[in-house]
Amino acid sequence: MTDIRVWVDGARVPADGPAVSAVDHGVTVGDGAFETAKVVDGRPFALTRHLARLDRTMAGLGLPPADHDLIRAGVAAVLAGEPIAFGRLRWTVTAGPGPLGSDRLASRLTHIVTAVPHERPAPSGAVVTVPWVRNERSATAGLKTTSYADNVVALARAQEQGAVEAVFANTRDELCEATGSNVFVVLDGVVRTPPLSSGCLAGISRALLLEWCAADGLEVREEDLPLDVLQRAEEVFITSSIKDVMPVSAVDGRALPAPGPVTAAVQGVWARHAERTDDP
Repeated sequence: MTDIRVWVDGARVPADGPAVSAVDHGVTVGDGAFETAKVVDGRPFALTRHLARLDRTMAGLGLPPADHDLIRAGVAAVLAGEPIAFGRLRWTVTAGPGPLGSDRLASRLTHIVTAVPHERPAPSGAVVTVPWVRNERSATAGLKTTSYADNVVALARAQEQGAVEAVFANTRDELCEATGSNVFVVLDGVVRTPPLSSGCLAGISRALLLEWCAADGLEVREEDLPLDVLQRAEEVFITSSIKDVMPVSAVDGRALPAPGPVTAAVQGVWARHAERTDDP
């Protein structure tokens, strides 16, 4: 824990010390939003897009807007000093001190920024499906909230089986997303991914990949897909802010090429565009 750099409401604080009120609504009921971005050579990637998505989550929760200038100050504070070669940058904004129940005050938001070195992702990994579902009609569908218990339970199930991710269906038994990744499949040689109406998060890497593939003439279709497409797909890959484009080597034990030729082409598109700027 001591290697985690922590900043709370304007000041660097020890990672293992008290810094947030015990009655903060983010602590008591998970009332808050967060974003995670990768850090490469001390620089955050896609910071502006992550801040914009934070705004959407805060609005969806009915919370006041977060202070972007304050967050940027926190980012600068935790990235100062010895550059992080590769790492995870996270900022969390909660509703602040409030009642112990679900009603809130939201009179003073809490802003937290953290950064930590992170191992570079493996070149590929296995995934498993889990019996729990995403509710595409939930009040928080598509929002990146701090209420992550479902993801914690599902990811623990996946890791027990030697997988790097757990994949959810939605209530219509359609492919939705993984705990912290968007899912893409290659079927009949075409890349396909669930639409946002499936209940999946509007991933930053997902959006960039859609834009960059379109720019390079590589077709990616957003369409409703049954969960069992994972058992028919020729290739599968996942995207996230830390993993970028990760080929999936197996789904529920069914081996897949990792990467297959289409996924390799997608990785090439990602690499060409991502190297152009830190803030696409």
